[in-house]
Amino acid sequence: MKLSAENVQTIFEKCLSISRGELDLLPIEGIMGTYDFRKSKINEHTEDIASMLKELPDQFQKDGGGGMSFLNACQNNTGEQWTGLHRRMEELFVLGIAANKVKSVMPRDLWPVLPGGMPYYVVL
Repeated sequence: MKLSAENVQTIFEKCLSISRGELDLLPIEGIMGTYDFRKSKINEHTEDIASMLKELPDQFQKDGGGGMSFLNACQNNTGEQWTGLHRRMEELFVLGIAANKVKSVMPRDLWPVLPGGMPYYVVL
């Protein structure tokens, strides 16, 4: 699946839980909030999530730069801007965390010492 704002939003909405009473609930903490996903839907879309994450710049990739600032995730690996919204970037990363394809390089309590106070993420 191609990395685009529309594709990220579509997968995010498909995976998001609308009820806290669901049995397969998977809460994921992002930058601006905590999101409850359905594990079954994340599993169903793991390949799509992984393919979109692979389109981020090499600096984000584990075997590339080993992690990069959230602020640099608005461009793909060819330097083209795929979104102008931090919200879409966060949606991509929380989907990646839920699918075990992304992790934060440093714990949340250390984010304030990073440039812009934003986390660095690595795509696994």
